[in-house]
Amino acid sequence: MSRICFITGKGPTKGNRTFRRGVAKKAGGIGTHVTKRTRRAFRPNLQKIRIKLPSGQIKRVWVTVKAIKAGLVTKA
Repeated sequence: MSRICFITGKGPTKGNRTFRRGVAKKAGGIGTHVTKRTRRAFRPNLQKIRIKLPSGQIKRVWVTVKAIKAGLVTKA
């Protein structure tokens, strides 16, 4: 099972990790330069909790902390 929020549908998004070298112009250098870029994943803060569905059923699912704090789920 992939880690996607049961309520909001949020999942991992892709981006880059950027490596820079050099001294900033402000600090007296010739500026910073990008030396390397590697792919990475930005993962949402998911927690596995037991929730009560509208039908009354109790289910253990992955939910983002943002959805829990917003009160979008009722814990069982």
